[in-house]
Amino acid sequence: MSNAALWTQAGKVTPYVLALDEGTTNAKAFAVAPDGSILSSGSAPVAVSYPRPGWVEQDAEAVWAAQCAAIRECLDGVEGVPAGITISNQRESVVAWDPATGEALAPMLGWQDSRTAEFCDWLRSPEREFAVAATTGLSLDPMFSAPKMRYLLDRVGSGPVRIGTVDSWLMGRLTGQAAYVIEAGNASRTLLLDLATLDWSPAMCELFGVDRSGLPDVVPSNADFGTTTGLDFLPDGVPIVGVLGDSHAALFGHGCRTTAEGKATYGTGSSVMIPSGADRSIRTGVSTTLAWLTDAPMYGHEGNIVASGTAMDWAARLLGVKPGRELDELAATVPDSGGVSLVPAFTGLGAPWWDRQAVGIISGLTAGTSRGHVARAALEAVAHQIADVVEALDTSDLQVLHADGGATASRLLMQTQADLLGRDVVVSANAEVSALGAALMGFTRLGWELPATSQQEGRHYRPALDNDARAAARDQWRGALARSRATPA
Repeated sequence: MSNAALWTQAGKVTPYVLALDEGTTNAKAFAVAPDGSILSSGSAPVAVSYPRPGWVEQDAEAVWAAQCAAIRECLDGVEGVPAGITISNQRESVVAWDPATGEALAPMLGWQDSRTAEFCDWLRSPEREFAVAATTGLSLDPMFSAPKMRYLLDRVGSGPVRIGTVDSWLMGRLTGQAAYVIEAGNASRTLLLDLATLDWSPAMCELFGVDRSGLPDVVPSNADFGTTTGLDFLPDGVPIVGVLGDSHAALFGHGCRTTAEGKATYGTGSSVMIPSGADRSIRTGVSTTLAWLTDAPMYGHEGNIVASGTAMDWAARLLGVKPGRELDELAATVPDSGGVSLVPAFTGLGAPWWDRQAVGIISGLTAGTSRGHVARAALEAVAHQIADVVEALDTSDLQVLHADGGATASRLLMQTQADLLGRDVVVSANAEVSALGAALMGFTRLGWELPATSQQEGRHYRPALDNDARAAARDQWRGALARSRATPA
């Protein structure tokens, strides 16, 4: 059925998909029309707590309340009932809840949480690390879900419990607990999914001590996820038609389908991902993940950076300016970082180093260092980390890196990124590309035509740094990394 036919049948009421985007610091909702335009939106903040060093928690009930508030705000600005609901979500975070009441039984462990690092180290051996990577495509690291699941299961008691990633949690609440499922791409971020069979791996479940029979069912990205039940802001029976992890949704929303085009999402942390089709080979330092599952699996190679937006926000607080524009303006007062490097290893380093013992440092300070130099170093830290991952992905095919997320508003950061990569960077014109990507996945379920992805392209940045200057900047960064990762005497 064509979009035009849908519009004709709808009369004066434009059909739309209700696209939910549950991120680390905000819950959002968008009414997305068949042409990809946003008719209405809503947003509510979500608090993050850091009760101990390395611990990152959120109140799962507050996450749900924020998502409900965002939905209500969005629905206030649009007519009619949505044709379907889609979800884009923070991926590796884990929730445990009561299957009868749906109430969370413990704090949600955020994807940045590293409290299970000691447990992962206890499991670690060359044989196990090889088995984990060969089966799941991931590293044995506390960022992923399985160690968090084991931690929560040890603490919620022996009664009935459901456990899953944020998509599972939201689908349970939306459907009155009728649905206990997990989208396949989200499942691939748990350390429990076998990338070959696309089902839970008995060996990995045994390794991490997670009962396979207690896990949600793994389903495709545009499956029949169930329908709304018992909500005061939506009628019963609205279908959930598409679910993707936020980074996977961004890849889909950008229209990346070959190794020539990848994407970087600049959020609290960052994800750099390049689609690989049927190729699920393992690459050192980066993950192999399932980007989405429809008629056939689309795999991808990805590197996850723990602190990008977090690093810039921290630097802004340190320097006494507001995050975003004020930090950007301060960084622009100097032509470069003046030899200063910031390594934001607040909870260690993610890809491609996977070093949770690394510490955050500022190096290269002199008597002539200004606040502008430190601000510039914070922006460069984000761009260098992205460049590290792109190098580890080791793809000569990559021509363009699509960029999305709040930090892409910084023209200085985006030009710096193109300079350090030596590749073009194209910023999405749609600031909400993750929500759009999930909505487009829902379109495939509803039979709606996909709008042209070229409509989403925004500013284009080309490298302006010569090879010698680029090499010198990268060498300075590598020197700072070495200091960050040095083992204390």
